[in-house]
Amino acid sequence: MINQSLSRTASSKTSLGSIADKQLTERGAIFTRRDVVEFLLDLIGYTSDKPLYAKRILEPSFGEGDFLLVIVERLLSAYQALRPQNGNVVEDLKNCISGVELHPDSLQKTSIKLVQLLVSFGLTMSEAEALMNAWLIPGDYLLLALPSNYAYVIGNPPYIRQELIPDNLLAEYRKRYITLFDRADLYIPFIEKSLSLLAPSGSLGFICSDRWTKNRYGGPLRKLVAQRYHLKYYVDMMDIPAFLSEVTAYPSIFIIANESAGPTRVAHRLSINSDSFNQLVKDLHESTVENDRVKEICGVTSYSQPWILESFDQLSLLRRLEETLPAIEEAGCKVGIGVATGADDIFIGECDALDVESDRKIPLLLTKDIVNGTINWLGKCIINPFKPNGDLVDLNDYPKLNTYLTKNQLLLKKRHVAMNSPKYWYRTIDRINPVLTTKPKLLIPDIKGFANVVFDEGHFYPHHNLYYVISDYWDLRALQAVLLSGVSHLFVSMYSTKMNGGCLRFQAQYLRRIRIPYWNAVSQSIKSELIEAAQQNNIPACNAATYKLYELSKEELSAIGGNGN
Repeated sequence: MINQSLSRTASSKTSLGSIADKQLTERGAIFTRRDVVEFLLDLIGYTSDKPLYAKRILEPSFGEGDFLLVIVERLLSAYQALRPQNGNVVEDLKNCISGVELHPDSLQKTSIKLVQLLVSFGLTMSEAEALMNAWLIPGDYLLLALPSNYAYVIGNPPYIRQELIPDNLLAEYRKRYITLFDRADLYIPFIEKSLSLLAPSGSLGFICSDRWTKNRYGGPLRKLVAQRYHLKYYVDMMDIPAFLSEVTAYPSIFIIANESAGPTRVAHRLSINSDSFNQLVKDLHESTVENDRVKEICGVTSYSQPWILESFDQLSLLRRLEETLPAIEEAGCKVGIGVATGADDIFIGECDALDVESDRKIPLLLTKDIVNGTINWLGKCIINPFKPNGDLVDLNDYPKLNTYLTKNQLLLKKRHVAMNSPKYWYRTIDRINPVLTTKPKLLIPDIKGFANVVFDEGHFYPHHNLYYVISDYWDLRALQAVLLSGVSHLFVSMYSTKMNGGCLRFQAQYLRRIRIPYWNAVSQSIKSELIEAAQQNNIPACNAATYKLYELSKEELSAIGGNGN
């Protein structure tokens, strides 16, 4: 019976759902701790003191049963305690659960566990197998036809990068899901579909990466939630080991209901034990918020804007600056990212060791060259295959360059950028503009616990792990002091997703959120103070001068942990 159920194919499954690539079916499987599963089920309201046999719940990617088996335990406990007289367990429960899984091995393992669990509750083997057959659905969740009447959808959606998805399957997903935008991971359309399957007043509860709540690819999904649903609860799981394996980006738990929008209850800085989780559920469910663990915030979801879920006082300061000051690029600065080559081992090397013409080599600055907040160049150069006008050079004009690149031709032609334009097989992914080398610039590594902003007088070209800021209006030393300050850190921390270890992403999209005044509106005394603080690499002085620049009140200083001294 079990083997027969595993060999069946869901009626709506198309040939696109047959994914031969083993990487695709195995990547993205992140298993969730039991206590976190219990917490999420409590939070969404799927508890055994309720008549769960009268509700339907969906687990769209059950893996090895982290959520599914706990769901079944709660359903059976509720049924045995509250079951109607003369009930038939199979008929009464067969429509209560839908669990979907693509990966055959996971499906097999969970099927065995499920039957064993059902038998332990007193069901016969035939009853257990009948329910297992009714509940478990093999196939691609994003291609299956499922009823849109679930009271609950819950789980931990898969993390799969687009590069691991076959092109024809990705194209089909894009046709079906408006939220599969830019470089969104697969968990994004999982959320979209799950929301569409909710019954009126039904709730979705997921634990997954929080990147979509703030970054570019999450915009369409944020817009969908803002227009049609209610973000009821948001629990920040920073520093909480929610999964059985380590992840790079912090997860969050969110409950989204199929009902009119309203305020969002937010919890931060948790401690991990059953008692704290139980208390947090009570705090979040209370009719009024009367504790420090939970905040209630109105207007979190607004069109496709990033969700700001931090403290009121910090949010208030952020909004004041956004309403009164221009964004950094509106104030005359440009934020960019360094060069990506697609073949660093070929295009980058020790300057003296690269056997090409000298005018084809540009000093390159890497993240490891600025780890201490100052430039300590380790002698790497990048090969520049471009003319000043942006066209590629003629290799016949550069014999050494021609020999060097031709020797590496096979590897270079395998790159995506080369396959798209075979004639230009020797280009770097990004066009190199040598003028940038000689321009004074500020350089900022992508991932840091706090901003590391380094001033380059105009000697180096930045690598792709470095962001840069240039300006013909602002004094870059003064701007360096601002970017090193707690105010800039506030902007980035509000909009950036946090990585493992508490690090932030100092990416262009977040740096562009920073607000600064126009340079000609800054007093001469503050200009001088900012410049001197940056030149001395004195962070407290940078903060003090920046606080004066923004005219922060005592309350605002307190919000960012500063005192102006």
